[in-house]
Amino acid sequence: MRSEAHHKGWNEIKTNDSWAIFKIMGEFVNGFERMSQIGPCVSIFGSARTKPGAEYYELAVEVADKLASSGYGVITGGGPGIMEAGNRGANQAGGTSVGLNIDLPFEQHDNPYIDSDKSLDFDYFFVRKVMFVKYSQGFVVMPGGFGTLDELFEAITLIQTKKIGTFPIVLVGTSFWSGLLDWIKNTMLTEKTISPEDLDLIQLVDTPEEVVSIIDSFYKGHAMSPNF
Repeated sequence: MRSEAHHKGWNEIKTNDSWAIFKIMGEFVNGFERMSQIGPCVSIFGSARTKPGAEYYELAVEVADKLASSGYGVITGGGPGIMEAGNRGANQAGGTSVGLNIDLPFEQHDNPYIDSDKSLDFDYFFVRKVMFVKYSQGFVVMPGGFGTLDELFEAITLIQTKKIGTFPIVLVGTSFWSGLLDWIKNTMLTEKTISPEDLDLIQLVDTPEEVVSIIDSFYKGHAMSPNF
Protein backbone atom coordinates (compact mmCIF):
# COMPACT_ATOMS: atom_id res chain seq x y z
CA MET A 1 0.00 0.00 0.00
CA ARG A 2 2.80 2.37 0.89
CA SER A 3 4.48 1.70 -2.44
CA GLU A 4 1.24 2.33 -4.37
CA ALA A 5 0.65 5.63 -2.56
CA HIS A 6 4.25 6.62 -3.18
CA HIS A 7 3.98 5.99 -6.93
CA LYS A 8 0.59 7.73 -7.10
CA GLY A 9 2.14 10.83 -5.55
CA TRP A 10 4.99 10.82 -8.05
CA ASN A 11 2.59 10.39 -10.96
CA GLU A 12 0.56 13.39 -9.80
CA ILE A 13 3.74 15.48 -9.60
CA LYS A 14 4.75 14.35 -13.09
CA THR A 15 1.33 15.34 -14.49
CA ASN A 16 1.44 18.74 -12.79
CA ASP A 17 4.97 19.33 -14.08
CA SER A 18 3.86 18.57 -17.62
CA TRP A 19 1.00 21.07 -17.48
CA ALA A 20 3.32 23.69 -15.93
CA ILE A 21 5.23 23.75 -19.23
CA PHE A 22 2.37 25.68 -20.84
CA LYS A 23 2.43 28.34 -18.13
CA ILE A 24 6.20 28.64 -18.49
CA MET A 25 5.87 28.94 -22.27
CA GLY A 26 3.24 31.63 -21.80
CA GLU A 27 5.57 33.67 -19.60
CA PHE A 28 8.38 33.39 -22.15
CA VAL A 29 6.15 34.34 -25.10
CA ASN A 30 4.64 37.34 -23.30
CA GLY A 31 8.05 38.45 -22.05
CA PHE A 32 9.74 38.18 -25.46
CA GLU A 33 6.90 40.01 -27.23
CA ARG A 34 6.74 42.85 -24.70
CA MET A 35 10.47 43.32 -24.19
CA SER A 36 11.38 43.20 -27.89
CA GLN A 37 9.38 46.39 -28.44
CA ILE A 38 11.10 48.47 -25.77
CA GLY A 39 14.57 49.21 -27.16
CA PRO A 40 18.02 49.52 -25.56
CA CYS A 41 17.92 49.31 -21.76
CA VAL A 42 20.27 48.95 -18.82
CA SER A 43 19.29 46.84 -15.80
CA ILE A 44 19.79 48.18 -12.30
CA PHE A 45 19.98 45.65 -9.47
CA GLY A 46 20.20 46.11 -5.72
CA SER A 47 18.57 45.51 -2.38
CA ALA A 48 14.80 45.65 -1.99
CA ARG A 49 15.40 46.75 1.61
CA THR A 50 17.13 50.06 0.89
CA LYS A 51 14.90 52.96 1.95
CA PRO A 52 14.36 56.35 0.28
CA GLY A 53 16.83 58.82 1.67
CA ALA A 54 19.54 56.19 2.16
CA GLU A 55 22.85 56.81 0.40
CA TYR A 56 22.57 54.03 -2.16
CA TYR A 57 18.87 54.66 -2.86
CA GLU A 58 19.61 58.26 -3.80
CA LEU A 59 22.68 57.21 -5.77
CA ALA A 60 20.59 54.68 -7.72
CA VAL A 61 18.06 57.43 -8.54
CA GLU A 62 20.89 59.57 -9.90
CA VAL A 63 22.42 56.70 -11.88
CA ALA A 64 19.07 55.89 -13.50
CA ASP A 65 18.39 59.56 -14.24
CA LYS A 66 21.71 59.94 -16.05
CA LEU A 67 21.26 56.68 -17.96
CA ALA A 68 17.79 57.73 -19.11
CA SER A 69 19.08 61.19 -20.03
CA SER A 70 21.73 59.46 -22.16
CA GLY A 71 19.07 57.54 -24.08
CA TYR A 72 18.98 54.20 -22.26
CA GLY A 73 15.83 52.71 -20.83
CA VAL A 74 16.06 51.35 -17.29
CA ILE A 75 14.95 47.86 -16.28
CA THR A 76 14.56 46.83 -12.65
CA GLY A 77 12.94 43.98 -10.78
CA GLY A 78 9.93 46.23 -10.28
CA GLY A 79 9.83 46.18 -6.48
CA PRO A 80 10.87 48.51 -3.65
CA GLY A 81 14.32 49.66 -2.54
CA ILE A 82 17.00 50.04 -5.22
CA MET A 83 14.49 48.75 -7.80
CA GLU A 84 12.14 51.61 -6.98
CA ALA A 85 15.06 54.05 -7.06
CA GLY A 86 16.03 52.89 -10.55
CA ASN A 87 12.52 53.29 -11.92
CA ARG A 88 12.17 56.61 -10.11
CA GLY A 89 15.32 58.03 -11.71
CA ALA A 90 14.30 56.91 -15.19
CA ASN A 91 10.79 58.28 -14.68
CA GLN A 92 11.96 61.70 -13.49
CA ALA A 93 14.27 61.99 -16.51
CA GLY A 94 11.37 61.20 -18.85
CA GLY A 95 12.98 57.93 -19.94
CA THR A 96 11.76 54.38 -20.40
CA SER A 97 11.05 52.72 -17.04
CA VAL A 98 10.54 48.93 -17.07
CA GLY A 99 9.64 46.65 -14.16
CA LEU A 100 9.98 42.86 -14.24
CA ASN A 101 7.92 41.94 -11.20
CA ILE A 102 8.07 38.59 -9.40
CA ASP A 103 5.40 37.08 -7.17
CA LEU A 104 7.04 36.62 -3.74
CA PRO A 105 5.63 35.81 -0.29
CA PHE A 106 7.30 38.93 1.14
CA GLU A 107 8.76 42.34 0.25
CA GLN A 108 7.69 42.47 -3.41
CA HIS A 109 5.12 44.92 -4.70
CA ASP A 110 5.07 47.04 -7.84
CA ASN A 111 6.61 50.47 -7.36
CA PRO A 112 4.75 53.48 -8.75
CA TYR A 113 7.52 54.66 -11.10
CA ILE A 114 7.19 51.95 -13.76
CA ASP A 115 5.64 52.94 -17.11
CA SER A 116 2.10 51.59 -17.10
CA ASP A 117 2.65 49.67 -20.33
CA LYS A 118 6.05 48.30 -19.27
CA SER A 119 5.21 46.40 -16.10
CA LEU A 120 5.54 42.63 -16.54
CA ASP A 121 4.64 40.00 -13.97
CA PHE A 122 6.41 36.65 -13.56
CA ASP A 123 5.85 33.58 -11.41
CA TYR A 124 9.18 31.98 -12.35
CA PHE A 125 12.53 33.47 -11.38
CA PHE A 126 14.30 31.69 -14.23
CA VAL A 127 12.00 33.19 -16.89
CA ARG A 128 12.46 36.65 -15.40
CA LYS A 129 16.24 36.21 -15.39
CA VAL A 130 16.21 35.35 -19.09
CA MET A 131 14.45 38.68 -19.78
CA PHE A 132 17.10 40.61 -17.84
CA VAL A 133 19.96 38.91 -19.67
CA LYS A 134 18.43 38.93 -23.16
CA TYR A 135 17.26 42.54 -23.27
CA SER A 136 19.81 44.44 -21.13
CA GLN A 137 22.66 46.33 -22.74
CA GLY A 138 24.43 46.42 -19.40
CA PHE A 139 24.08 45.53 -15.72
CA VAL A 140 24.49 48.18 -13.04
CA VAL A 141 24.81 46.42 -9.70
CA MET A 142 24.15 48.44 -6.57
CA PRO A 143 24.65 47.03 -3.04
CA GLY A 144 22.24 44.18 -2.42
CA GLY A 145 21.69 40.70 -1.04
CA PHE A 146 21.54 37.16 -2.38
CA GLY A 147 19.23 38.04 -5.29
CA THR A 148 21.58 40.79 -6.44
CA LEU A 149 24.56 38.43 -6.25
CA ASP A 150 22.58 35.82 -8.15
CA GLU A 151 21.99 38.21 -11.06
CA LEU A 152 25.60 39.40 -10.98
CA PHE A 153 27.18 35.96 -11.11
CA GLU A 154 24.64 34.66 -13.64
CA ALA A 155 25.73 37.39 -16.05
CA ILE A 156 29.43 36.84 -15.39
CA THR A 157 29.05 33.08 -15.91
CA LEU A 158 27.16 33.44 -19.20
CA ILE A 159 29.72 35.89 -20.57
CA GLN A 160 32.69 33.87 -19.28
CA THR A 161 31.37 30.70 -20.94
CA LYS A 162 30.49 32.62 -24.13
CA LYS A 163 26.82 31.67 -23.94
CA ILE A 164 26.08 35.35 -24.53
CA GLY A 165 28.14 38.23 -25.88
CA THR A 166 30.02 40.56 -23.57
CA PHE A 167 28.21 43.55 -22.13
CA PRO A 168 29.22 46.00 -19.37
CA ILE A 169 28.84 44.86 -15.76
CA VAL A 170 29.35 47.81 -13.42
CA LEU A 171 29.45 47.51 -9.64
CA VAL A 172 28.58 50.75 -7.85
CA GLY A 173 29.95 51.34 -4.35
CA THR A 174 33.62 50.72 -3.61
CA SER A 175 33.10 50.39 0.14
CA PHE A 176 30.43 47.71 -0.36
CA TRP A 177 32.00 45.63 -3.15
CA SER A 178 35.74 45.84 -2.40
CA GLY A 179 35.70 42.94 0.07
CA LEU A 180 34.07 40.62 -2.45
CA LEU A 181 36.45 41.64 -5.22
CA ASP A 182 39.45 41.22 -2.93
CA TRP A 183 38.28 37.68 -2.10
CA ILE A 184 37.81 36.87 -5.79
CA LYS A 185 41.35 38.11 -6.56
CA ASN A 186 43.11 36.74 -3.50
CA THR A 187 41.32 33.41 -3.22
CA MET A 188 39.65 32.38 -6.49
CA LEU A 189 42.41 33.72 -8.72
CA THR A 190 45.15 32.39 -6.43
CA GLU A 191 43.52 28.95 -6.43
CA LYS A 192 43.21 29.21 -10.23
CA THR A 193 39.45 28.60 -10.21
CA ILE A 194 39.12 31.62 -12.52
CA SER A 195 41.40 33.18 -15.14
CA PRO A 196 43.00 36.64 -14.79
CA GLU A 197 41.00 37.93 -17.76
CA ASP A 198 37.76 37.03 -15.99
CA LEU A 199 38.37 39.98 -13.69
CA ASP A 200 38.04 42.27 -16.72
CA LEU A 201 34.33 41.39 -16.92
CA ILE A 202 33.57 43.59 -13.89
CA GLN A 203 34.22 47.28 -13.30
CA LEU A 204 33.93 49.09 -9.97
CA VAL A 205 32.88 52.75 -9.72
CA ASP A 206 31.33 55.23 -7.31
CA THR A 207 29.64 57.88 -9.45
CA PRO A 208 26.77 58.03 -11.96
CA GLU A 209 29.04 59.73 -14.47
CA GLU A 210 31.43 56.77 -14.41
CA VAL A 211 28.54 54.35 -14.99
CA VAL A 212 27.33 56.21 -18.08
CA SER A 213 30.87 56.68 -19.39
CA ILE A 214 31.61 52.94 -19.21
CA ILE A 215 28.40 51.98 -21.01
CA ASP A 216 28.72 54.73 -23.64
CA SER A 217 32.35 53.79 -24.33
CA PHE A 218 31.47 50.12 -24.75
CA TYR A 219 28.73 50.83 -27.29
CA LYS A 220 30.90 53.05 -29.43
CA GLY A 221 32.38 49.78 -30.66
CA HIS A 222 29.42 47.39 -30.30
CA ALA A 223 25.97 47.24 -31.83
CA MET A 224 22.96 47.40 -29.52
CA SER A 225 20.77 44.34 -29.90
CA PRO A 226 19.29 41.53 -27.80
CA ASN A 227 22.08 39.41 -26.33
CA PHE A 228 21.05 36.05 -27.82
